[in-house]
Amino acid sequence: MDRRLFLSTALAFGCVAVTPAIAQSAAGAAADSMMPPPPDARLADFFEAYDEAELAFSPLSKAYRGIRDEDYGEWGDFSDADAVAGHERHQAALAEMRANFADAELSADSRLSYTLFERMADRSSRAFEFRHNDYVFDQMNGAQSGLPAFLINIHRVSAKDDAEAYVSRLALLGPAMDQLIAEAETRAENGVMPPDWVYPYVLSDTRNVITGAPFDDSGEDAPLWADLQEKVNALEISDEEKADLIARGRTALLESVGPAYERLIAMFEAQQPNAPTDDGIWRFEDGAEYYAERLRNYTTTDYSAEQIHQIGLDNVERIHGQMRAIMEQVEYDGTLQEFFEYLRTNDDMFFDTREEYLAEANTVIDAMRERLPEYFGTLPQSDLIVKAVEEFREQSAGKAFYNSPAPDGSRPGTYYVNLYNLRDMSKTELEALAYHEAVPGHHLQRAIQTETEGLPAFRRFGGFTAYTEGWGLYAEELGKDMGFYTDPYSDFGRLGMELWRACR
Repeated sequence: MDRRLFLSTALAFGCVAVTPAIAQSAAGAAADSMMPPPPDARLADFFEAYDEAELAFSPLSKAYRGIRDEDYGEWGDFSDADAVAGHERHQAALAEMRANFADAELSADSRLSYTLFERMADRSSRAFEFRHNDYVFDQMNGAQSGLPAFLINIHRVSAKDDAEAYVSRLALLGPAMDQLIAEAETRAENGVMPPDWVYPYVLSDTRNVITGAPFDDSGEDAPLWADLQEKVNALEISDEEKADLIARGRTALLESVGPAYERLIAMFEAQQPNAPTDDGIWRFEDGAEYYAERLRNYTTTDYSAEQIHQIGLDNVERIHGQMRAIMEQVEYDGTLQEFFEYLRTNDDMFFDTREEYLAEANTVIDAMRERLPEYFGTLPQSDLIVKAVEEFREQSAGKAFYNSPAPDGSRPGTYYVNLYNLRDMSKTELEALAYHEAVPGHHLQRAIQTETEGLPAFRRFGGFTAYTEGWGLYAEELGKDMGFYTDPYSDFGRLGMELWRACR
């Protein structure tokens, strides 16, 4: 029994005079209060307790959710020992859930949560076996750009304590990076390195972080230095406090961040001469098993590589047929391959400036948002912004991607577009990209997911790639069903993106 309930019951019976009728009623209420809560409530409490316990180990997860508490200035533990401990906690939670709720009379939604948690644990367990096969640093997901991007985009500064936490994270970035360097070196000794062509990208990202003031006198501010000053100077605190925070941040950059990135560069340069020239995890000793695990993880099916390859081939044939129909519509006289080349080389198919691309992307998204109420009963409450990928990481970042909003509204959903090379961002693909990454794609889906109260945290903030990317692909075509893609070249761009997925 809850201690507060016990005390209130004791007061009711021991400290006041009561009539028999009231006493009987109070006794019945006390008996009811001692009944265990229903299984649905107990399962919800179990998920909440599990989430709170896991958040204690992940300051980064807290920050993504907008939580700013005593460890807001920390990075967490990036060691393999921490990965092992997390795996053990996860499997222990799975065992506890099964022991207490496998045969419980749960509602349909609670049973769905139970099943999803089981599947999440199964995926995690299968992936854990191959955790040393991942690249610690690569051109898409490496910490060399990921940690600075986290500070710039996720670490919010609205009070002096938040700025103190930012300076703390700068000071602790060196030790955090050293953990990652050690793990990358261990994996390299076992032959797990990205191919040779990846290294110029990671080296470029790494050097960009420490190029500019206060690291050199090139005339520009380094990305983190510029971000720190902007965030601190926006605070309503005294000039003396601002100067102190900025000075200590500068020291952390020079004494922690800079040396750590120099060590990272030294590791990359030492590894590159031994890096493989071939792509593919078939190079690994357990590559076939790892590949099968990745297929199952991403597709949530038991399809073999051969089956999935055939699905891709079938879809390529279908999409090519639809593309040829558009070629006839625009009266292009030539082969499909010639039409591809025409679109790649025609200057009219590309924007001249980043500003033009961003303006058109916002126009397309605004038009879609106006139509959403006709098709969806529930709409995101979180704001959505379109943002160019930061220059320090744009050379290696993906074409476009999306970051979910914070559940407390402190951070909007963000659709990132990579404008490093405008020839990679065709006008023909702009609509499909916007519908996929923004609305009615990832923003609509993931903002609603985040904002749906009453679900376990792992359902609000987690996900399955087959679901999220499946929705994104569906959203691209939904735009056509809603009457968009009025330009046949934009519809061809939609098909081009679908073709890319079929080939990939």
